[in-house]
Amino acid sequence: MLFGIVFVKAEIISWYRIQEMFRLHSFHMYGVIGTAVGVGMLSVWLIKKFKIKTMQGETVVFHKRQFHWGNVIGGFLFGLGWAITGACPGPLFAQIGSGFLVVIVTLLSAVAGTWLYGLLQNKLPH
Repeated sequence: MLFGIVFVKAEIISWYRIQEMFRLHSFHMYGVIGTAVGVGMLSVWLIKKFKIKTMQGETVVFHKRQFHWGNVIGGFLFGLGWAITGACPGPLFAQIGSGFLVVIVTLLSAVAGTWLYGLLQNKLPH
């Protein structure tokens, strides 16, 4: 619930703000995303530097990632859907909770896309 409140107050769920971002008219969303990336980078650096363990006392392992064109294609499709609908998976529930019930169509589409990916996963480039 706190996550949704932060999204609403920061205007991250605003269709207008998302369209502004994709039209390169405002820095607002880039600032939010950039801040999240920065916090993530700092967190990973701190975990590696101080060998921080999980709450269960396990060592955090970072695996090497290989480049796959499937990630590029998936990222493009994700961004295209985000631009068209004005929502990515995080804000969907906050938008619905704020009374934008038409976003239920976007939620159902996201679920259908996830299901379709699961169905076709073995045939797609990874």
